[in-house]
Amino acid sequence: MGAASGRISLKGNSPDGYRALAGLTRAGHPDHALAEIVKLRASRINNCRYCVDAHTAGAQKAGVSDERIAATADWQASDLFDDRERAALALTDLLTRTDSLASAEDSSAAGIWDAAALAFPADELTQLVLTIAGINTWNRVMIAEAVSTDG
Repeated sequence: MGAASGRISLKGNSPDGYRALAGLTRAGHPDHALAEIVKLRASRINNCRYCVDAHTAGAQKAGVSDERIAATADWQASDLFDDRERAALALTDLLTRTDSLASAEDSSAAGIWDAAALAFPADELTQLVLTIAGINTWNRVMIAEAVSTDG
C-alpha cells in the first residue's frame, strides 16, 4: 500500500500560520542586501530550490552582484564579503546546520556568536537571528509543500 498523499499549502490550509510566519519574516534584519545573502545561504544549506531561486532574485534586486550571489555557496573561501557579512554568514551556518546546534557548547560556536555580537548592535543581532530562524522555517515549509505535490 502506498503512502497517503495530501497536498499542503501553508497559505491555503493555515492562513493564520502563514501570517505569523510572514510577520516573523518582516521582523528580520533591516539591511535588505544582507538579509537576502543570509536567506540565500540558509536556503542553499537546506537544499530548498524554491527559496534559492527566490532569494537569488531578491539579492539581485537588492543590488548584490552575481559573483557575490554565487560565492554564498562557499563564502569561507571568498574574499567578496566584508567582516560584518562574514559574521552574519557564519552565524547563518551555525544556526542552520543541526550538527552545529548539537555542539553549541563547542568553543567555535561561542567564537561565531562573539564575532556576530561584535559586528552588530544587539537590536540588529536579534533581527539577524530572526531572519535566520524565519528562513529556516520557510525552507522547511516550502520543501514540505514541494514534497506534498510530487508524485
